[in-house]
Amino acid sequence: MKTNASWGGRFKEGPAEAVKAYTESESYDRSLAPQDIRASKAHARMLGRQGVISAADAETLVQGLEAVWQEIQSGAFQWKPELEDVHMNIEARLTELVGDVGKRLHTGRSRNDQVGLSFRLHVADCMDEWRRLLLRLMARIGQRAEEHRDAILPGCTHMQPAQPVSLAHHLLAYAWMLRRDVLRIEDSLKRVRVSPLGAAALAGTTYPLDPESVAAEVGFGGIYENSMDAVSDRDFVLEALFDASLCMEHLSRLCEEIIIWANPCFGFVSLSDGYATGSSIMPQKKNPDVAELMRGKTGRVYGALMGLLTVMKGMPLAYNRDLQEDKEGFLDASRTLASSLAVMEGMLAEIGFNTARMEQSLAKGFLNATEMADYLVGKGIPFREAHHVTGRAVALAEARGLPLEALSLDELKGVDERFGEDVYAVLDYRAAVRRRETPGGTGPRSVARQLETLRAFLAGREETGSAC
Repeated sequence: MKTNASWGGRFKEGPAEAVKAYTESESYDRSLAPQDIRASKAHARMLGRQGVISAADAETLVQGLEAVWQEIQSGAFQWKPELEDVHMNIEARLTELVGDVGKRLHTGRSRNDQVGLSFRLHVADCMDEWRRLLLRLMARIGQRAEEHRDAILPGCTHMQPAQPVSLAHHLLAYAWMLRRDVLRIEDSLKRVRVSPLGAAALAGTTYPLDPESVAAEVGFGGIYENSMDAVSDRDFVLEALFDASLCMEHLSRLCEEIIIWANPCFGFVSLSDGYATGSSIMPQKKNPDVAELMRGKTGRVYGALMGLLTVMKGMPLAYNRDLQEDKEGFLDASRTLASSLAVMEGMLAEIGFNTARMEQSLAKGFLNATEMADYLVGKGIPFREAHHVTGRAVALAEARGLPLEALSLDELKGVDERFGEDVYAVLDYRAAVRRRETPGGTGPRSVARQLETLRAFLAGREETGSAC
């Protein structure tokens, strides 16, 4: 067996074939190629500026790395599993192209800090993409809310009819969940964009490096204060995975409502053919499979977070090979979240809202009971007493098989003499929505303010981001 070119000087033989297959990461970490080349270019330029290598050699390295990147983009690059990972594949090909100068690239760095920087760049690029897709989805929700400001439907607690709300208000609740996701990602990126380069293996290096300039060149805000922490920290991946998990949780909640609303027993929404499937045996079926799959894929992202938490829980300082397990879960989680956000945006663009069915359903469940209680409070009755009086009216209506507003005034007065003709205006469902103008409420002016706030939030953020 041949020894590995990057570390084989100490060894007479290379690893067993089974071990090579078990330990390689090139099959998946090649996703980090653009970030590795970007970081390596910055490192090469810094080595030249600091006089660690000549300016000519630094430029040769930068040009050679660009040539390698062109090969990767075109598909001409030959990946070699025996070289273990993306980093050694790139360095080996660089050396083939520029000769022994390529061997100077690794001066002053270890794969420990090299991997850390490349992966941080990749995570940051992915988070930028999540942010861009979240903003697009928020804009789509805002558009659909704007279209349905006048539609009303039952708002639920405990999955039971509670109070009438506007459809716009209901949809905007998800926009505010996603806004928190955007803000959370933006805050996390401050901690992701910290460069470990210069830490080398764990103790730093004797070369006169300028790691701050490398950090600035790749768009990072600073460098690590401790070299051992720099090469062993994976908080940035865990934090990104937590952010992704919350995003998926919010999508899953929306999926759950779409699934319920698409059931003909509700009939609140109709799915477009492009976002539904049929049954192999029941020709009438139109299944919300896309929403169901998205709800199910949430577990994959949660699993990536829990998996890496478990990897890290017993990790002594500094770098350990366990850390190779940080990438596959993240890569899968990132693809899952990005595709889910894009698919949800498309599904919401084409979903149909059956607003007539929504309004019809208001007559079931006594959603105006709170209005009746508030009406009695307006008559000077303490709320707790008004609650009990309303409860008796609900019991009467339920026994008669009628909604509250269908009870006659005589029937209401039989419950409590203080009911008057004016109660019927209060029991109107649209009036109930219009009355709730407290900040964040479902009233028309409150919803208009929410839409204005949403538009301002989106206008202040460009939809930027690199695909990952």
